[in-house]
Amino acid sequence: MKKITAPTPRNKIEALACRLKRRGLKIVFTNGVFDILHAGHVSYLAKAKACGDILIVGLNSDASVRELKGKSRPFQKQRDRAVILLALEAVDYVVIFGEPTPLKLIKQIMPDVLAKGADYKISEIVGAEFVESYGGKVQRVKLVAGRSTSSILSKMKSKRK
Repeated sequence: MKKITAPTPRNKIEALACRLKRRGLKIVFTNGVFDILHAGHVSYLAKAKACGDILIVGLNSDASVRELKGKSRPFQKQRDRAVILLALEAVDYVVIFGEPTPLKLIKQIMPDVLAKGADYKISEIVGAEFVESYGGKVQRVKLVAGRSTSSILSKMKSKRK
C-alpha cells in the first residue's frame, strides 16, 4: 500500500471511510494539535492504531489551534504537521478540521473506535456518546508519563531565563 503524503481533503473523508469499511477494515479515529511531535505522541498513535486496521487522525487547523492555544501557536503550519504525522507508520490518513471540536468529522467518518488519551474521562471525550450510539467503541489510551507538549514548552521557557 502506497503511503499517503498529504492530508485527505475534508470533502473526501466520508467516501474514503465508507470504502474502507466495505473492505472490512476497522477504522480508528483520534484527533489533536500535534504541534511539537514527541515520543508521547508516537507511542499514543501506535497504541491507537493497534485498536483497529486504519488510523485516521483529525488535525486541528492553524486557526483552531490559535483559538485553543493562543496567538503564539501553532509553531508549525497545519500542512507541515500533517506531513510529519503521515510519515509515522501508525498513521494512515490525516484530515484537517477547523471547528472547535471534531464532532462533525467523527459524524462523517463514523469510526469503529474513537481513541483519546486516558487523561480524559469518557464523559469528556467529544463524540463518545455518538460513537457508542451505533455500537462503536471508545478507547482511552494510556499515555507515556512525563511526555507532553506542555512539559517541553515549560522546559524551553525555563532554559531561556
